[in-house]
Amino acid sequence: MSKATQQDLEVVAAQLQRTPRDVHEVAHRCPCGEVDVVATPPRLADGTPFPTFYYATCPKLTAAISTLESSGLMITMNERLQNDSALQSAYRQAHLKYEAARDAVATELNLDVPEVKGTTAGGMPDRVKCLHSLIAHSLAAGEGVNPLGDEALAALPDWWINKPCSELSNLLDKQ
Repeated sequence: MSKATQQDLEVVAAQLQRTPRDVHEVAHRCPCGEVDVVATPPRLADGTPFPTFYYATCPKLTAAISTLESSGLMITMNERLQNDSALQSAYRQAHLKYEAARDAVATELNLDVPEVKGTTAGGMPDRVKCLHSLIAHSLAAGEGVNPLGDEALAALPDWWINKPCSELSNLLDKQ
């Protein structure tokens, strides 16, 4: 991860079409070079607990994930998760690593956030509820950490092809 620059924050604002809340770091960059996942502290500046540590921001990425969610993939993932003990174990480990990364940021920022303890995102560790969260985790943590996030990521089309989707000038042209 890397600290967000002012330009990164402008890109994220254009991607989200709103001012981003409390971006801690850029967690991943799209192959086009722009931000596509940010890391958010577990407590926002206004005091709100925020368990979703990795947040996908790129509009083409999130649209591709939404299409994948509507395909029924989460249903088959949940069925497999219920019946495959090795997958259950790997997914639980992904949950623990997600929580550890978020806790490290809480420690760095001297935040106490008991409200999010044991909660991560995307349904981890017991079910698949949100592919956006799982894919954001896979992009940020790298391949091999979240098996279901990796699987969903592999099922996506190349969202960055044709023109960098989150290039600031492209986003500002659309506004």
